[in-house]
Amino acid sequence: MSATEGRSEIASNLALVVVFGLIAALAAIDLVLDLRSGSSTHALTETALAMIGIGAATVYALRVRTLAREAKELREQTEFLAARLDVSQADAARWRRDASALITGLGEAIDQQLERWGLSAAEKEIALLLLKGLSHKEIAELRAVVETTVRQQARSIYRKAGLTGRNDLAAFFLEDLLGPHVAPS
Repeated sequence: MSATEGRSEIASNLALVVVFGLIAALAAIDLVLDLRSGSSTHALTETALAMIGIGAATVYALRVRTLAREAKELREQTEFLAARLDVSQADAARWRRDASALITGLGEAIDQQLERWGLSAAEKEIALLLLKGLSHKEIAELRAVVETTVRQQARSIYRKAGLTGRNDLAAFFLEDLLGPHVAPS
């Protein structure tokens, strides 16, 4: 639910609280007047109407309180996530800035290797998207092709590179970058 929808729902529930509260108040006034005039049968009807109005107003008042609490929690969560996103974006920007020369060199090295494998332009694009971790479905959507086409092109990439699949493709480029594997002691 969006913030606008939440505010709208709170406002409509508050309006119902007012309407049912007004009904209960008017019924109570009529009840007092009926009791003064001695009309007990009508007084029972007015009592029931007043109780229904009070009950409905209470239900909607509780709903408003719940919605307001949920809205507050969502605002707090949104603020927290926005702050975390800002920190993550700043970290990523700092990393890109610090490693820009290395990233450029690595990008060029990867492109040269894709050329050595004899990949077509489409296969190069798919290889890079696979290295970025996109699924076949995501790549198909991004490139506006069917997923089967992406799967066929991925198999062609692996065949031309002499690799067995996506993991081998990633390992080919990342193995030496990540350093030696150290077993926990």
